[in-house]
Amino acid sequence: MKIDLKELAVELYDIGAVKYGNFTTKVGLQTPIYIDLRVIISYPDLLRRISESLFNLVDKKEFNHVCGVPYTALPIATVISTESNIPMIIRRKEAKSYGTKKMIEGVFKAGDTAVIVEDIITSGSSVIETVKDLQNEGLKVNTALVIVDREQGGKQNLENAGIVVKNLFTITELVGYLQEAGRLNEESVKVVKDYITSVKAPLKIKDFNNRLIQNFLARAKMTKNAAAAKLFRLMSEKQTTLCLAADFTKSQEIIDLANVAGPHIAVLKIHVDIIDDFDKNFIQQLKSIATKYNFLIMEDRKFGDIGQTVSYQYRNGIYNIAEWADLITVHPVSGKGVLQGIKQGLHGISEDRGVFIVAEMSSEGALTTGNYLTSAVSDSKDSDLTSGFVCQNNIFDDAGLIQLTPGVQLTKSTDNLGQQYNTPQDVVSKGADLVVVGRGITQANDKLSAVLEYKKVLWEAYETRIKQE
Repeated sequence: MKIDLKELAVELYDIGAVKYGNFTTKVGLQTPIYIDLRVIISYPDLLRRISESLFNLVDKKEFNHVCGVPYTALPIATVISTESNIPMIIRRKEAKSYGTKKMIEGVFKAGDTAVIVEDIITSGSSVIETVKDLQNEGLKVNTALVIVDREQGGKQNLENAGIVVKNLFTITELVGYLQEAGRLNEESVKVVKDYITSVKAPLKIKDFNNRLIQNFLARAKMTKNAAAAKLFRLMSEKQTTLCLAADFTKSQEIIDLANVAGPHIAVLKIHVDIIDDFDKNFIQQLKSIATKYNFLIMEDRKFGDIGQTVSYQYRNGIYNIAEWADLITVHPVSGKGVLQGIKQGLHGISEDRGVFIVAEMSSEGALTTGNYLTSAVSDSKDSDLTSGFVCQNNIFDDAGLIQLTPGVQLTKSTDNLGQQYNTPQDVVSKGADLVVVGRGITQANDKLSAVLEYKKVLWEAYETRIKQE
């Protein structure tokens, strides 16, 4: 094995998978040695030998599945699976926003055991996140097969989490082999050894479940947005997570529904630009009812233009949305300037205002997936205007933000325009804090009974969620 490992180390260096210089790691650390094992997919024989050597680290093959940490380890796990005839499963980077919306792909059952395959561990966070997702599906994990341990705390972190690490190389061993082969000189090796001795990697784990088990009053203290804090408190006080979508074209229909539903909802959501008989008096009536029954008003405008235009749309025109809407929705497609435009439109307004960023949509074939979804969250989450995100899944970990989920009815269904409906229990288990219900109430013969039923079912689902340990 010693001779084989030395040959592998030299080959990895020669193909550019190991580099000496000045680099930044995934966790943000400066490092004199950088290892990029993605290139081995272009060297099939090397890929096969590394995979075989890694699999031979396990004496007893007491596991049902092989699971590679996305993405670099996936081809390695695939080779191990095909050569050993042990089924492979894949843990996705994020849940799909369509189809089954599964986090773990493959055929398995609760109680099965999986072995994790990873290319490099620095802090071990990627492996721990993968293990947590597998455990959430009832799988058991106790071993991780790793090509390189950077010796910066990752192995200890994993062992603290109950995961035994078996690695082909440590950094010390790797640079030792490279020095023996004349690829690195003594000074370079000393620099690397001094570095790994003095610099440890912080463990950064995305604990999405943490947000889900905290109650609204606790989360009200964590938010940067005053409107979100108000919403958290009123949801707790009124014991309702119901956002009623009053998608009527006549102002009186909205007023009548607000009077009926007001005591039982957290938010009344409207589309002001579809109202045929809009006037200022309608807004005054609606604000009065909102004050009386303690709910917030959301204008579902989905602002999405450049900042300057959005500022005008928000503050000017016949609707003057900034003056009366507690909450609005915004598409982040135009970049961070859209929030700057919203902020500019609030000049001179002292009332609390909040923005929900549309990260995912409930309609079939929506393009709000992948990198768009990830950027929507990362680019918006730190703004003091952001109350939360419109999404279908648990895609953020900040307990001070609110997940607003549309497309909900008591039974799963679709309409003839591509809208997909999920049940209250489904969406709350996937992170929904505030839930939009429209036609399930507005088309009911007895609207008050429908409001009360949705309110009850949604609140029970929320209480069930926060009681989970």
